[in-house]
Amino acid sequence: MPYYDEIELGDEIGPVEKVATDDEVSSFCEVWGTSSPNRFTDAETAAKSGMKGGPIVPGIMTMAMMAQLLTDWGGPGSIKDLDLVFRQPVPHNRALTLAATITDIREEDGENLAECDILMTGTEGERYIGGKAIVTLQSR
Repeated sequence: MPYYDEIELGDEIGPVEKVATDDEVSSFCEVWGTSSPNRFTDAETAAKSGMKGGPIVPGIMTMAMMAQLLTDWGGPGSIKDLDLVFRQPVPHNRALTLAATITDIREEDGENLAECDILMTGTEGERYIGGKAIVTLQSR
């Protein structure tokens, strides 16, 4: 876990590679309480919903993956804000790269804040999710 005084503008968080497998998506949907079949777990239902590439990873699951990148770096409870734009559906069983870049560092209302651009991409340059995050960090 980095300290506020150790980070600089342009520092990278990650990259981390993840794969949302069919089993992980099914387990997530089960815990989430989503009935099956659905566009997240079933190819036929996904096709009827306009998903030509097959079932997709739920947006809330991809958001959790992005949040994990930040909390693995900044520690539990460090995310102050996470604002994401879902650019295209995220497919199952494909390598995903998650990374963030620190774009601003400031002290505000007694908190040490690191603002980041955050991105989830595919192996062929697909930009699945992008956004901004604010993480609080401890001082030495």
